[in-house]
Amino acid sequence: MKAIVIDDEKRARNLLHILITENCPKIKEIYEASNLLDGIDIIKKEEPNIVFLDIEMPKHSGLEILNFIDKDILNFEIIFTTAYSEYAIKAFQLAAIDYLLKPIRPNQVKEAVNKAIKVIGKSEIHLKLEALKESFTKKSFEKIALPVANSIKFMPFDAIIMLQADGMYTKVYTRDEGTILITKPLKHYVDLFKNNHLFYKPHRSYLINLSCIKEYVKSDGGYIIMDNEEIVSISRDKKEEFLTLVTNL
Repeated sequence: MKAIVIDDEKRARNLLHILITENCPKIKEIYEASNLLDGIDIIKKEEPNIVFLDIEMPKHSGLEILNFIDKDILNFEIIFTTAYSEYAIKAFQLAAIDYLLKPIRPNQVKEAVNKAIKVIGKSEIHLKLEALKESFTKKSFEKIALPVANSIKFMPFDAIIMLQADGMYTKVYTRDEGTILITKPLKHYVDLFKNNHLFYKPHRSYLINLSCIKEYVKSDGGYIIMDNEEIVSISRDKKEEFLTLVTNL
């Protein structure tokens, strides 16, 4: 397998090169580029399987890669490298794109590469990149990438009625596309929506869209009926908080 590291900082390139060599035996060839355009030239010539791409570089951001390469030949996986930014991390997570935080650690590299190898050529990376670029351009989050069997569904937040835990999976109930089963636990989405006031966790097994509540029933201990007629339980210790919340909506 081949990989390329695109980063304007020589020290960062050298470190990542070493970490890949020491921790990723399947990668036999590693190329380097100090800017996006040189990196694009190498990508077209050498056809690497994995591209390690810095976001903040002079002249061209790593997010501009789609401006210079045809999405039809985007048959490699991208792992972004970035200094810590809460906004950037949230954007990566919502677009289901892998990333490495600087300073980069060996276990990060190994885990990211192993994940990338499993999805090379079938993760619809161009769709993820478009969503990621849109998030950075607008400086706001409007959609989340939901990985399903053979594709990625980009779902607007307001199209999601509720999410329900199903073991290590999550059922996502949507307005127009029915129920989608996602191979991630509910906790993953609770963390993603932590600062999103549209969603609320009334019970350990549910995360609901507050704008999709149809009715609150006080009998039988109290429960919620959503727009799709699904019934959602409310934990005893959340009842007072929930009532205060919906009263102020």
